[in-house]
Amino acid sequence: MAATEPAGMAGGRQAATELRSFMVRKYFGTDGIRGRANGVITPELALKVGQAAGLVFQRGEHRHRVVIGKDTRLSGYMIETALVAGFTSVGMDVLLLGPMPTPAVAMLTRSMRADLGVMISASHNLFDDNGIKLFGPDGFKLSDEVELQIEKLMDTSLVKRLAKSTDLGRARRIDGVHDRYIEFAKRTLPRALSLDGLRVVVDCAHGAAYKVVPEALWELGADVISIGVEPDGFNINKDCGSTSPEALGRKVRELRADIGIALDGDADRVAIVDEHGHVVDGDQLLAVIAESWKQDGRLTQPCIVSTVMSNLGLERFLAGIGLKLIRTPVGDRYVLEQMLANDCNVGGEPSGHIILSDFTTTGDGFVAALQLLAVVRKLGKPVSEVCHRYDPLPQILRNVRYRSGMPLDDPSVQSAISDAQKRLNGQGRLLIRPSGTEPVIRVMGEGDDRNLIEEVVDQVVAALGQAAV
Repeated sequence: MAATEPAGMAGGRQAATELRSFMVRKYFGTDGIRGRANGVITPELALKVGQAAGLVFQRGEHRHRVVIGKDTRLSGYMIETALVAGFTSVGMDVLLLGPMPTPAVAMLTRSMRADLGVMISASHNLFDDNGIKLFGPDGFKLSDEVELQIEKLMDTSLVKRLAKSTDLGRARRIDGVHDRYIEFAKRTLPRALSLDGLRVVVDCAHGAAYKVVPEALWELGADVISIGVEPDGFNINKDCGSTSPEALGRKVRELRADIGIALDGDADRVAIVDEHGHVVDGDQLLAVIAESWKQDGRLTQPCIVSTVMSNLGLERFLAGIGLKLIRTPVGDRYVLEQMLANDCNVGGEPSGHIILSDFTTTGDGFVAALQLLAVVRKLGKPVSEVCHRYDPLPQILRNVRYRSGMPLDDPSVQSAISDAQKRLNGQGRLLIRPSGTEPVIRVMGEGDDRNLIEEVVDQVVAALGQAAV
């Protein structure tokens, strides 16, 4: 295990403890409430969320209000209507934004002085899932403590706490919010920077950014080719977007574009495709931004934050330019937590969930892409060269599905993990963790010797497979 690995993060018992901690919460997961639309995410649940969250965030005598955005899933209409009923029933006014990126909702929550922000989205999942993400008045996602408060109220009869007939909330749709986000995103770039002459293919995953991002790129001067901008309620993230960038790669090669930008359904993460159609992962993007910001004196501290899944090559590259990599458990909320604790203004995940706290309170795929474009313009080099900051180490990831119980607690599994770590002998990393959203154990190994990594990962996977039967 690498010396910089957080103590215990590679061990099975720690992973099991994290899962049990996660399961203490009945509704909220690692990123809001998420599940099958009209299965887990029902109108009744959304109504309860609206009432409970509305009551928790009623602080003071002023007229309270909440902003609600959504992506393009068919179920968004149902959930939005139920949330409106919940919030207005406890006296909160509702401002409906329509389809908007998650980071835009977070930004507008602050700029419009709302008491609460809500995003209806299941991010990169397909259309039949949906979710509810909540933001406080500061634009940050809610803490575990506040989510537990909301959960407690959701399981309580709130009849006696509903607003009087004269105090019910009002709801209205508001215009102009797309322009506000576009101007916000453009202001993250140097004033004199132009994208004139740059051919950009952007894939909006038929999701929340299908209007704002192509428009913003065009206003910045780029020659824009847009795909994934025809949402029909069913096609969000389907064979497109940051989780399926193959179509974007083909389009970039076909049109001989300079760069491809793929967002996910709610635009909080991004995948970059270079001029050859090759995908650039979030670790390389973090390396580009970190190096550029260090050279420009923009880093608040000599460090960036990422998760235990980030490649060891990134860590070595950063060390070579005098920066430290602070690792966290998987999840953007943990990345942000450590960014705030260590006064770091750059953080993210290999998935392309990049947080730049100078600008945003949550991941913003488009703003991250703009920072890359600024470096491309500054250096005058092709994207493939700009985005090759280091050679990644071999990394093997396997998933083991289980039915019940926790296979990580099995003594034979613990023995296999211990033996695998001894075989690595400090020449790599071994990470075993349960998924926060499904009954799956993820086993990741990484190191210079690919054959050794494959052997130790297969050893642990075999033990887990036997324990999971």
